[in-house]
Amino acid sequence: MRIGVPKEIKIHESRVGLTPTAVRELVAHGHQVMVQKNAGIQIDLDDDKYQSAGAEIVETPQEIYAQADLIVKVKEPQPNEIPLLRQGQVLFTYLHLAPDPVQTQGLIDSGCIAVAYETVTDSFGGLPLLAPMSEVAGRMAIQAGAHALELDQGGRGMLLGGVSGVPAARVVVIGGGVVGTNAARIAMGVEAHVTVLDKSIHRLQQLDFQYGSRINTVFSTVDALEELVSSADLVIGAVLLPGGAAPKLVTHEMVKRMNRGAVLVDVAIDQGGCFETSKPTTLANPLFTVHGVVHYCVSNMPGAVAKTSTFALNNATLPFVAALANKGYRKALMEDAHLRNGLNVCQGRLTHEAVARDLKLEYTPATAVLD
Repeated sequence: MRIGVPKEIKIHESRVGLTPTAVRELVAHGHQVMVQKNAGIQIDLDDDKYQSAGAEIVETPQEIYAQADLIVKVKEPQPNEIPLLRQGQVLFTYLHLAPDPVQTQGLIDSGCIAVAYETVTDSFGGLPLLAPMSEVAGRMAIQAGAHALELDQGGRGMLLGGVSGVPAARVVVIGGGVVGTNAARIAMGVEAHVTVLDKSIHRLQQLDFQYGSRINTVFSTVDALEELVSSADLVIGAVLLPGGAAPKLVTHEMVKRMNRGAVLVDVAIDQGGCFETSKPTTLANPLFTVHGVVHYCVSNMPGAVAKTSTFALNNATLPFVAALANKGYRKALMEDAHLRNGLNVCQGRLTHEAVARDLKLEYTPATAVLD
C-alpha cells in the first residue's frame, strides 16, 4: 500500500504522523511511504532520517493526497486539506468531529474513509490512541495553569505549592480519567492542594487507594461543582464522552463566582469544552479572560511538546497503521471491532453514533457500510 504523511499545518503544530522508526517498520512489510519535505524538521526528524528509513520525500501535500491510499496525520484535516481527500482514500488521524459540523460534512462529501484515533477502543474499555496524548495533556495542564496563575498573565500571582507559612493553591480536577489522573499527579508533585471530582465511585476509590491523603476525592454533583469551583485557584476540565461533545459542567454563573485571577484549563476543548465560557485558542495566543478568570483553551496542547508527543503517539498507532496497510481497510476493520469503533465516516456515511447524535445527522452502523 502507498502511505502518505503530510506536514501538519495547524498553527504551532509540529507533530508528525509517522516517525522514521515507524516508516522503516512499514517499508519492511512491503509498503511505500511518502513523507512531505520537512514534515518532522521541528522535532529533529529531518528528511535524511526518513530517507534512510526507506521513505520517499515529496515537495507538496497535493502529491501525497493525489497518490496515497492511506493518509496518516496527527490533527484533523484543515479547511484547505479537506478538498484534497478523495473517494475511497483512508484517513487515519485525530478528528474530534462532534463539535465540528463543517469538517464532518467535508469528510462526508469527500467520500473518504475517516478513522479517528480518539474513538479506537481496546479490550480493557480504554481509548489506546487517545491515552498517550491525554497523558501529555494532563501533565501539561498543570504546567499551563501554573504559568497562567502568574500575575503578568492575568492570574492571581500564586505559586501552586505555596511556600513555608503560605498555603498552597487549591487545584480542582473535574474528571478522574487519564487526563485528570495525570493532572492530579503533577499537581500533587508540586505540593498543591488537589481535589478530583468524578461520577464513578469505583474510580474515586482507585485514586484514594493510589494516592491516599495526598488527594481529596469528591463525587461529582452540581452542588459539589459549585462549591469547589468557586473557591478554586486552578480548575482543570478533564471530562470525556468518547466521540461525543463534552458536557458544559461549569456555567457562566459558576465562573462569575470565582476569585479574580483564578485559572480554568479546558483540556476537553477539542470536544467542545466543558466550561460554558470556553472557546478554542492556539499555542500562539493561548489565554483569554472572562469574568476576571483566566482561560487556557488550546485544542492541541500536546503540540507544545511535539517531540515527546510524536513518539508517544507512534508507539500506540503503529500496530493499527500496519493492520490497515497489511490487510486493507475493509478487512482490518471487519476483523477488529476495536479498530472499527474508530470509523467515523465511510464513503459518504456517518458511522459513529455519538457524533451523529450530537450533530443531529443520520447514523449508519459501521458493519452496514463495510459488508
